[in-house]
Amino acid sequence: MKTILVLATRNKGKVKEFEELLKDTNIELRSLNDFGPIPEAVEDGETFDENAYKKALFTAKVLGLPAIADDSGLVVEALDGAPGVWSARYAGEKASDQDNIAKLLKAMSGVANRKAAFECVISIAVPSGPALTYDGRCEGEILTECRGEGGFGYDPVFLYPPLGQTFAEIPLAEKNKISHRGKALAELAAETAKIAKWLEHRIMEVKPPKPDHKQFEHNDWSEDKMV
Repeated sequence: MKTILVLATRNKGKVKEFEELLKDTNIELRSLNDFGPIPEAVEDGETFDENAYKKALFTAKVLGLPAIADDSGLVVEALDGAPGVWSARYAGEKASDQDNIAKLLKAMSGVANRKAAFECVISIAVPSGPALTYDGRCEGEILTECRGEGGFGYDPVFLYPPLGQTFAEIPLAEKNKISHRGKALAELAAETAKIAKWLEHRIMEVKPPKPDHKQFEHNDWSEDKMV
């Protein structure tokens, strides 16, 4: 039996990557595009871990289904880790990929240290709260201009030195083997049987009833008693 997980995003590029990476597992992936309008989770965490969990838990509670969410971004050494958790909103709440890249290249103008890394944290949560976490990281460098037509986000300016190509130039199947998200999902995919069992237990478990204190209502606590 397939395990249904709702991917907490409407980003078609991200959905495509997750579908490709999970196609040979026993997980049936759906996304927010398969459901009607729901409120957006508030991403106000200070780390990728916090934001991934917030999105997964919020989606799980709203839909009543196990949910999977990732929070990932670009960490640039010379910018003290920026844009970090603000990667998707680096140039503003409604910023496009091109807007974010333009701001990044302006901030990196004349900077010799081009070291950067993509980081990803994936969280799988059930409506009652418990979650599983997986993470991945990919080291690279920031170019001075865009290269390549594929990918999304900062991919056109993120150079992967071992291949001498940007993430926007590397074919998706190859990118999935080396990317931050690919590494995190590889760990997840290796444990799908355990995850399915974990989800089964978490979904079916029933919280114990609240304690009933009625039996103590008439107790007299005014005097000390020897026990």
